Order: sequence, then structure tokens, then C-alpha cells
Amino acid sequence: MKKEKNNWFASWFNTPYYHLLYKDRDYDEAAFFMKRLTEYLNLNEDDKILDLACGRGRHARYLNRIGFDVVGIDLSIENIAYAKEFEREGLHFNVHDMRIPYPEKFEAIFNLFTSFGYFESKVDNLKTIKSIKKGLKPNGHAVIDFLNAKLAIKNLVPKEMKKVGNIEFHIEKYVEDGFIFKNIRFKDMGKDFLFTERVMALELQDFKEYFKDAEVNLVNSFGDYHLNDFDENKSERLILHFSR
Repeated sequence: MKKEKNNWFASWFNTPYYHLLYKDRDYDEAAFFMKRLTEYLNLNEDDKILDLACGRGRHARYLNRIGFDVVGIDLSIENIAYAKEFEREGLHFNVHDMRIPYPEKFEAIFNLFTSFGYFESKVDNLKTIKSIKKGLKPNGHAVIDFLNAKLAIKNLVPKEMKKVGNIEFHIEKYVEDGFIFKNIRFKDMGKDFLFTERVMALELQDFKEYFKDAEVNLVNSFGDYHLNDFDENKSERLILHFSR
């Protein structure tokens, strides 16, 4: 078995097993969050939104259905190939690295469902913030939807097994060198697999330092998809609204 260390997301997100393991994600909750967020930001119909690290495009597709002009970008070739099947007027998908500014400007840029902090270096996190800044129109809004690292570590379950279909996913979680790791082991078609997810255990103060270095302004921090205030001891999420 080969353990992915660098750019683990490039290989794991491209496999069908990733989508199988997470197939029970709450799409109704995602739709509610997008509606609540766009109302809070007072976005207008036909405003352009960039879905940064869009995966298969579930958020982007919903945003387009409620009237927005949406571009979804992701590093995964397979995810974008899947998402492109849903392209239509005002909804487009492209393979793109979020550390590099996208060649369009947007009223809003969303980075959702803990799609930040994957990189080995903090420098790449800062590059992403600066890339977002460059992609915003004047008075534009940016939102990063991240996990609450402090609570996630406190509630971390070291080992669990999840059976999906005929596959048993054996999951091990731990914290090391400032990262939250998740090792995912399973067997399929007589082969053993091991993939490792890794996300930097960033807290609110870490983001504030990134924002200061990138010269962007933190407007609000929320703790859930209802946009209640962030509480580091109770909130499931860390949702950051910032602007140029």
C-alpha cells in the first residue's frame, strides 16, 4: 500500500472511493447554507460567484439554480469532468489551482466544506487568500467555510469503521505537527488501499494573521450554517466572511 503524503487531495479526490465514502452528505443543508449566505451578503441575481475547490459542483449547481452566474473550479480532473455534465448558461466548471488567481472577477468567492488548509506549507495558504483577493470585484465578498479545529480535535474519534455497500472503510484520526490526519484503509477487488486526508488545524487567530498579511478585512465569523456567532468551544464550523 502506498501512503499519499504530498498533494494527497490530487489522488484521493480523483477516486470513486472518495465519493462513495462521503455519499451521505446533507445536500439539503448545503442548499440552506447557500440561500442563507447569499441573502446575508445581499447578492443580486446574476451576480458572478466563484466556487473555489468546488468538487463535483453541488454548491455551484444550487447557486446557479437560484439565479447566480457561477464558475466552479477544482484541481481534480475527474470531479470537473463530472461537473461539466451539468454545465449550462451561467454555470461553468474548469480545472484550476486555487493558489493561482482565476482570470475573471467576481462579486463573491466561496471556499466551502473545509476545502482549505490542505497544503504542506502555510505559504500556500497565504497564496490562496491573495488569489481570492485578486479575484474579487470592488466591494466583493469572500467566504471560507472551515472546520472548528479546536472542537474537532476535542471530539476526535481515534478509530471507527464505516461500511458502504460491500466496502469496509477503516478510519483512523490523529493530530500531528499541526495537522489533523485521517487514514482511510479498505479493501476492494482483492486490493488493499490506503489514503490519507490531511488538513491544517487552523484556528481563528491563524486566519486573522493570513488576512493581515494579505491585506484583506475580516468582516464576520460564524459558527454554523445558520450564521450564528462563532464560539470556539461550541461551534461546529468556522465560517469567515472577509473583503478587499
